[in-house]
Amino acid sequence: MIKNVYSEIPVLENDRFILRAIRGEKDADDLLKVYSDEKAVPFFNSDNCNGDDFHYDTMERMRKAIGFWDYSYRQQFFVRWAIEDKENAVVIGTIELFNRSAGDYFSNCGLLRLDLRSDYETKDHIESILSIIIPGAEELFACDKIATKAIADAGERILALESLGFRLSKETLIGHDGAKYNSYYVTERKAWN
Repeated sequence: MIKNVYSEIPVLENDRFILRAIRGEKDADDLLKVYSDEKAVPFFNSDNCNGDDFHYDTMERMRKAIGFWDYSYRQQFFVRWAIEDKENAVVIGTIELFNRSAGDYFSNCGLLRLDLRSDYETKDHIESILSIIIPGAEELFACDKIATKAIADAGERILALESLGFRLSKETLIGHDGAKYNSYYVTERKAWN
């Protein structure tokens, strides 16, 4: 495992998927298919993202997002991996993780964002992808819990999260501007060690 996730993005994988650094222009076409997928966009977590809804329907907008993700990584704000399907070598989404330090329940928490093309929004795919990153989260991000958003309509996502030991939190995530966000599923370190 990498000692400092902000010095090098580690490649993580299982038999089905690879999580790796986003390759800018090389991944842009595949990523545009994800972020222009109108069926997928409602499941993306845009809480506390300054109004960005992650619906990109032009290559220019997709390139700007990729540039922002790269900038954010260099500033050590978060790590965003490309999710590549090994079967067809296509990027089918991204996964972001960072240690959130805040004055609410979600402090010292690995906040995880999972954006998938709608045809991959299934319990089995989500379970497979999350099982790659969860075991190393404590070492990579020094967090004692992981939280991710799943709205009520995200039935497959919720089933996957619950099967991995996540539970719907009653706690509210407070944004940097004081906005309140709900629908977060949480798992604590003892459940994934």
